[in-house]
Amino acid sequence: MKRFSVSNALITLILGLGAIATAFPFYQTLVQSLSTISDMRAGGVMIWPRSIDFSSYQYIFHQGKVVNGLLISVIVTVSGTLVSLAVTTAGAYALSKSSMPGRNIIFLGIIFTMFFSGGLIPFYLTVQGLHLQNNLLVMILPVAVNAFNLILMRNFFGSVNPSLEESAKIDGANDLTILIRIIVPVSLPIMATMALFYAVDRWNEWWLPMLFINDINLHPMQLVLRDAITNLSQVMNNSMGAQLAAKTQNVYSESVKSAMIIVSAVPILMIYPFLQKYFNAGIMIGSVKE
Repeated sequence: MKRFSVSNALITLILGLGAIATAFPFYQTLVQSLSTISDMRAGGVMIWPRSIDFSSYQYIFHQGKVVNGLLISVIVTVSGTLVSLAVTTAGAYALSKSSMPGRNIIFLGIIFTMFFSGGLIPFYLTVQGLHLQNNLLVMILPVAVNAFNLILMRNFFGSVNPSLEESAKIDGANDLTILIRIIVPVSLPIMATMALFYAVDRWNEWWLPMLFINDINLHPMQLVLRDAITNLSQVMNNSMGAQLAAKTQNVYSESVKSAMIIVSAVPILMIYPFLQKYFNAGIMIGSVKE
């Protein structure tokens, strides 16, 4: 407090206003999802709802597509994050070893993919050739490794004290044992950071299922949300929606859209508090170590 100055006050004010500007759209979406049809049509629902109403949430959870989409997203997020962590960890550990033959060439090839791709048509033909259409694996395997995440993890592994590996090799441990029992336990910051990155990517995935999954029972939550936002009238005109709307008389399309956005965002937001303490250390060490 003794060192508090005008510049500190100005920085705090700017950061506070930035935080409010960032959080307000999400808060307004929450307020809109809890508002009744009469309040929404009357206008003025900005800061606080005039009355709390859960009809929109009742509507979406009576929709089989929403519940099934949430389940699919959870399955893809959990399994996809585990697969991506396993592959990225193995690749990063191998690339962090100076004794690996052709390491620099492989590393340059990985960097090349960050700037250039084969294009959508070759990618589509590759997925089709692997018979991944209408398969949940299409949201996991083609995007299992992110080049940027691989580089961050490689740099972090390069910062691990080499004496740990040397002592393990003296005791007869091989590279796989060293990776699993020594490197991974001391690399929790970067592991948690990569888990967060991959979990967010897998949870927000909608592009790949839109291209390759025609079975609506395999659509993840984000694709269900996209369809609802772009054409909610078709969603609400199905038999189940018509029956529920006849009962509640309070379901408003904008409130339903807002409720679906909240439902799709809250699960992934709940992960952040558990990984925040590892995030700063992981991203800083992995980005500056070469």
